[in-house]
Amino acid sequence: MIIQQPQFSPLIAVSSNQWSTGICGCFDDCDVCCFAFWCPFCFICSTASDFGEFCCLPMIDNCACYSPACTPPISLALRASVRNRYSIQGGLTSDCMYVTFCNICSWCQIARELKRRRTVHVVVNAQPAVLAIPPVVVSPPQSIITTQVTATVG
Repeated sequence: MIIQQPQFSPLIAVSSNQWSTGICGCFDDCDVCCFAFWCPFCFICSTASDFGEFCCLPMIDNCACYSPACTPPISLALRASVRNRYSIQGGLTSDCMYVTFCNICSWCQIARELKRRRTVHVVVNAQPAVLAIPPVVVSPPQSIITTQVTATVG
């Protein structure tokens, strides 16, 4: 009797048309929140890289926006891209408001979303299954019969 090893099947963590956390949901993932608080530039670049963009692309926002009420173009574009990739409801108006007035919170929400959407959970089936093995028939070795042919000349 052979018992089959547990099988696993991957499940996607999130497949909703809503953000998985709110804009102020920093305590939903304290690692993201602390990274953003202690090293915001590294955090923003890391998040852009996690999304598949050039890691230094968000630095353009620092050059493009001199006033506090300026809408950072790269932050806006990346937030809209994340929303479109995952079919999250919303629009450019809300994206614009979030990146203009709550930019670091917006980046944290994007980072949490990327983290949750790319996480793959593994489900293990722990119920053993018995496999039936077909019987193997072993036949005895066949003897080899040799005959000797003699020729007579005569």
